[in-house]
Order: sequence, then structure tokens, then C-alpha cells
Amino acid sequence: MTITSRKVKCHTTPLQPYCHHAKKEDWIEVTDWYNGEGKYITLSSQGKEQHISLTYGEFQALSVLFKYEDGEKL
Repeated sequence: MTITSRKVKCHTTPLQPYCHHAKKEDWIEVTDWYNGEGKYITLSSQGKEQHISLTYGEFQALSVLFKYEDGEKL
């Protein structure tokens, strides 16, 4: 049996500072794929976990849409 270890970037933050519906234990996490080609997003809120997996391009497109929504010129 072969065991491989990898280091990936992972960032987590509580939701309460950003969402008035959030409870103390709610959080969101973004983790890079080990091959660097995308990101996993995990959202723990209201007692449920949601998972989404995006390629790096899909993640970039979503980021652009958030900036557009905030009124930034693209």
C-alpha cells in the first residue's frame, strides 16, 4: 500500500460577520484541488453542509460576477 501526502491551500472563516442569519457554528471553507486546477467550497450553515467543486476557470467566472454585482467595472 502506498500513502501519498500533499499540502493544499485551505482557507476557512466563520459566517457570522458576513451573514445576519448565520449561527456561531456556521462557517465556509475554500480548498484548492491538489492538482491546482480548481477549488472545493464547503459551506456549513443551518445544521447542513453543502459542497461544490469548481474548476479554476469556473471559480474565476464566479469571482468576476461577484465583482460585477458590487459595481466594479470589468
